[in-house]
Amino acid sequence: MARTLIAPSILAADFSKLGEEAVAVEAAGADLLHVDVMDGHFVPNITIGPVVLKSLKPHVKIPFDVHLMISPVDAYLQAFRDAGADILTVHPEAGPHIHRTLQAIKATGAKAGASLNPGTPVETLEPLLDQLDLVLIMSVNPGFGGQSFIASQLRKIERARTMIDGCGRDIILEVDGGVNETTARQCIEAGATALVAGTAVFSGDRADYARNIARLRGDAR
Repeated sequence: MARTLIAPSILAADFSKLGEEAVAVEAAGADLLHVDVMDGHFVPNITIGPVVLKSLKPHVKIPFDVHLMISPVDAYLQAFRDAGADILTVHPEAGPHIHRTLQAIKATGAKAGASLNPGTPVETLEPLLDQLDLVLIMSVNPGFGGQSFIASQLRKIERARTMIDGCGRDIILEVDGGVNETTARQCIEAGATALVAGTAVFSGDRADYARNIARLRGDAR
């Protein structure tokens, strides 16, 4: 079994020292840097835009996994790609034509992801699989960090895993929301290959980040 990818969410980092935090999690073994972009419209919170992303990019070498919780989303794809996004993940509800949006992401040179909210059926993925590099299952309702894991989403992860295996493409199956040492294990057993974690990574001192990441992977107890 391939090693589970860990994508620390900078939403839980110390924003007064964001560059240092990014460097620290990369040194601690993170595989991706997860960036939650919220607009106060599609989700009830406002976070960061392309300028912050661009300022972070020179600090680390790991890919930037950018989750766009904004609507309408199409007009901002190129701006986030230009700022350094390596993966752009969007919601089917964030625009009128999700397939066209995924094509537009591919045209920028970024990898394309689709994110499913807890209430979005997993069947939404079926006509999109040929365009996807990443599927993100939200195990909380998006908008805020620190929420509790919604256990019913484990079944959705299992179903997404079956769909991905059936299409024969190498698609990352990522889970975001309430991921801790216990729920991480459940997600991996259900078929997830990547985990987004905020508090579970950015807890304690920076010296603790490597241990936190190892625990999420199941490499340490």
